[in-house]
Amino acid sequence: MLEELIAYWMSLPEVEEGMPFGADVLVYKVCGKMFALTDPQRVPTAVNLKCEPDRALELRDQYEAVKPGYHMSKKHWNTVEIDGGIPDALIKEMSLDSYQLVVKGLKKTDRERLG
Repeated sequence: MLEELIAYWMSLPEVEEGMPFGADVLVYKVCGKMFALTDPQRVPTAVNLKCEPDRALELRDQYEAVKPGYHMSKKHWNTVEIDGGIPDALIKEMSLDSYQLVVKGLKKTDRERLG
């Protein structure tokens, strides 16, 4: 599932993959702003995704596999275990929400370029 998720992230407009925190962490950015990250070697496999604060709490209450963001702002980020019983479609939806939250905070010129 992680490979499919990464392929989905990379299919979004203006997404770049990098390793600014070292060789163990893959970071995904839109226009230079981070919206997702993962350590592919981590067990269980998990991703950090940005989330609207109320929705973040709601998801944590609903799914044991959704936890406050590891090494991130606990208010704005969740760590989501990929094989933790969360439907793949929901993980994809949370990924798109994360991307869109970041896009919403970009400069107007960058948002317009993205469409």
